[in-house]
Amino acid sequence: MMVLEYGRHIIVIDAGLMFPEDYMPGVDMVIPDIQYLKENSEKVKAVILTHGHEDHIGAIPFLLKEINAPVYGTNFTIELLKSKLDEYDFIEYPLLNKINAGDITGLGPFKIEYIRVNHSIIDGVGLAIETPEGILIHSGDFKIDHTPVDGYYTDVNRFASYGEKDVLALLSDSTNVEKEGYTLSESEVRETLDLIFKHSSGRLIIAVFASNIARIQQIIDLAAKSGRKIAMSGKSMKANVRIALREKLISIPDNTEISEKTIKHYPDNEIAVITTGSQGEPMSSLTRMARGGHRDIEIKPGDTIVLSSKFIPGNEKAITSIINSLYRKGAHVVYEKVSDIHSSGHAYQEELKLMINLVKPKFFIPVHGEYRHLVKHINLARETGLFPENTILAEDGDTICIKDCY
Repeated sequence: MMVLEYGRHIIVIDAGLMFPEDYMPGVDMVIPDIQYLKENSEKVKAVILTHGHEDHIGAIPFLLKEINAPVYGTNFTIELLKSKLDEYDFIEYPLLNKINAGDITGLGPFKIEYIRVNHSIIDGVGLAIETPEGILIHSGDFKIDHTPVDGYYTDVNRFASYGEKDVLALLSDSTNVEKEGYTLSESEVRETLDLIFKHSSGRLIIAVFASNIARIQQIIDLAAKSGRKIAMSGKSMKANVRIALREKLISIPDNTEISEKTIKHYPDNEIAVITTGSQGEPMSSLTRMARGGHRDIEIKPGDTIVLSSKFIPGNEKAITSIINSLYRKGAHVVYEKVSDIHSSGHAYQEELKLMINLVKPKFFIPVHGEYRHLVKHINLARETGLFPENTILAEDGDTICIKDCY
């Protein structure tokens, strides 16, 4: 969560959650400290959401129970938020405003333009924020994919247009700063998936993040092309696909989708299951399959299991345990370390440098990463020509004061 304040106006950018570390027994989730906002609630004019991932919207219900402020986000982001508010028994929604890339919102001294970015969830945006002290660019979570399968390009032209306007500061996603080169395109992931569909003679069970609608659409398209029926497995998978269908962000051909209960009525080579559990989550659908506890699906020899996601740091042990369990049941398992089966949603070094060169900021502030990522991103920014004194490393809880910078 980031807070921008000018005079008696505050805007909040994102409010996500983290899962607890090992040293936090009894803690279910970690959310931002909102004490400052509670003490200044009359100043809070809006909450701006860059996209719908849990680490960006997961704490919004807690925030809105304390702060009555309108929320701005793209269509899919707001629909995901509505579903989350329902889980927290919100009888009445706060004012939820749907915006499109290219829209501009005026909030007191702030003027915010939403800029389309490509990420591992659809409908992501970066922000251009005009303030009395200068223009701030917030990248959001982004990558630069020149051949995205869903048509959601990062609008490099719009970022570049702000680069001609004396940008005061760029706040940029640091998650993959340790990765050299460029991210793998979703089009290349599709080619890998296509080969798997062509060469699998048994059931295909593909685990993917439930928020990755573009990847889910790829799997649906390939299943239809190969004559396979699709079954969705997992609560969040079914919920997100239902939202995407309702908002016409995804399409499933007629007579393609079946329920988990009816899988047994079809030949194995006519079945593809899209499931949750790519991170080895204890109660996820894939984990229950691997442990023999799924009500409708039992893993057997001939099955091909695809983990179409990265190994998120901290989850390696759980994921490896699931892979071993699947192999014990006779399945063949495809995962990131042995195949190009996942494309990250976060920019690699060359894309991060491109963003800096497009925006041409006077100051650079890395965001979204662990401490080592922030340090490495600052070093990368200095390689592009930024003066060391114009790069700012800020941690959670720090305040950056901007005044008379020109």
